[in-house]
Amino acid sequence: MVTRYTEPVRIPVPGGKIIDEHIGAASTGEGQVSVAHMQAPPNWSEPFQTPEFDEFTVVLSGSVIVEHGAGETTTVTAGQSLKTTAGERIRYSTGPDGADYFAVCMPAFSPETVNRDE
Repeated sequence: MVTRYTEPVRIPVPGGKIIDEHIGAASTGEGQVSVAHMQAPPNWSEPFQTPEFDEFTVVLSGSVIVEHGAGETTTVTAGQSLKTTAGERIRYSTGPDGADYFAVCMPAFSPETVNRDE
């Protein structure tokens, strides 16, 4: 069976980041995987989180910075990708040019399973 989705669902988040989910729990009811186009402004950041899903990030432009482990930081730039693993405490931010990227989460992202710090 082939299913065509014609429009993503915009997921509201604070801080000027735009999330357009093409496939996932919010947009299509898919629970196994989510695919979202993210656009984050320069020097954007979000709280630490300990998600219950693996996340694959593919950076199209700019840079995504991931804090993880015991004070480690990994920067991913245009044309590069990254995988974070479920259960690891991480924090995403962007560099001075912001970032345009895709995120694929398995199982699908949900507000209940991202486990953001307060």
